[in-house]
Amino acid sequence: MTTAAEVEVKPAAGHIGAEIAGVDLAGPLDDAVIAAIKAAVLRWKVVFFRDQKLDHAAHIAFARHFGEPVILKSRGSASPSDFPEVETTADRLELAGRYGMDNQEWLERRRHSVLRGWHCDHGARINPPAATILRAETVPPYGGDTTWSNLAVAYDGLSEPVKRFADTLWAEHRLGVGYQTRPGPDAYAQHLQDHQVASIHPVVRVHPETGERILSVNGYYIEQLRDVSRAESRLLLEMFLEQVTRPEYTVRFRWEPGSVAFWDNRATIHLAPSDTAHLDFPRTMHRVMLAGDIPAGVDGRSSTPITGRPLGS
Repeated sequence: MTTAAEVEVKPAAGHIGAEIAGVDLAGPLDDAVIAAIKAAVLRWKVVFFRDQKLDHAAHIAFARHFGEPVILKSRGSASPSDFPEVETTADRLELAGRYGMDNQEWLERRRHSVLRGWHCDHGARINPPAATILRAETVPPYGGDTTWSNLAVAYDGLSEPVKRFADTLWAEHRLGVGYQTRPGPDAYAQHLQDHQVASIHPVVRVHPETGERILSVNGYYIEQLRDVSRAESRLLLEMFLEQVTRPEYTVRFRWEPGSVAFWDNRATIHLAPSDTAHLDFPRTMHRVMLAGDIPAGVDGRSSTPITGRPLGS
């Protein structure tokens, strides 16, 4: 059994990210080790483990130390049928062909600009996941890095007048906002319309465990700030998105087989790689997400749903 004395937390960047050594995630973990990992996630927002030997069952068992795994109602054929808590990212390659696109076009339309690519997991749901645990099975020999940004320090970096203003704002998060439609008929755009998910979330969320204020914006889901004009919304979002993606608030991770990343989905956004679609190398990742709560703003009000089911229902 791993003990707390064996756990080593090594910060990876100035504001976000740490590597944790001395832990076998597939083995038994005592309460002190679990507490140390949780504290590192809350402090550094994303933590990384190397050379882990997790299978699907062990992945789920590790996740259960920190919350209840989400069971998705719909997954692709690459995901393991016997483990509904696990989603395999290779499923997304199926989606491209299903809607008449190759993988390169699919990625370009889903992330047609850098800012549009940044996202939290399932941010349009009324109850986005609290955390995500992603493990690498097969990765390219080069490329495929993921980048995360710390939304708590992004908020702290705003000037006091802008903080006070941001505290009052709410935003409409909607599935498919980050997708650039094809000219003419677009089967995927129609699919998004037919299966729409949208919620109104606070621009500044209060973290339910740390009490930090989180500048909860991203380019992939936010369509419009509420109660301001379209022109004002566009300019304000540009300012906020530039703030949350400042390089000094980010960390970049080079994956290896057996790598695991565990991040706080409430306090981060991340940028999935788009530099490997033209390479003939497989990239197979498995993720387990932990059930989250409904976000609350500075004034104590909670998010409200517009359309679509809560995550996991």
